[in-house]
Amino acid sequence: QVHFVESGGSLVQPGGSLRLSCTASKSLRSIYAVGWFRQPPGRARELVISRDDSGRTEYGADVRGRFTISRGNAMVHLQMNELRPEDTAVYYCHEYLPLTPVSDYIDWGQGTQVTVDWGQGTQVTVSP
Repeated sequence: QVHFVESGGSLVQPGGSLRLSCTASKSLRSIYAVGWFRQPPGRARELVISRDDSGRTEYGADVRGRFTISRGNAMVHLQMNELRPEDTAVYYCHEYLPLTPVSDYIDWGQGTQVTVDWGQGTQVTVSP
């Protein structure tokens, strides 16, 4: 069983970019696929994107063209561009098991919080 520690979450404005990282407890060479998952507020955890050992990428959310995943020996990264408020969630890294519902996965890490918002106190002025 491989475990992951996620990092890199932050508050970012809409349209911005963020790069998440996760460190695996052991080499990923024996792992068929790894994925990034997220749990938006009040919703179930879902697959965002995965990458298998042949480089094939699978998308589970509306992130195609905006998010990319990369994997190394014991690291997995998620590059997020053109972020939207609906991308707000806690993001997790986990081995991806295509035939298993995400709700049945166990041994999740703590995740990392990504918040896409203009920020507290920011005012948007619209000129006539």
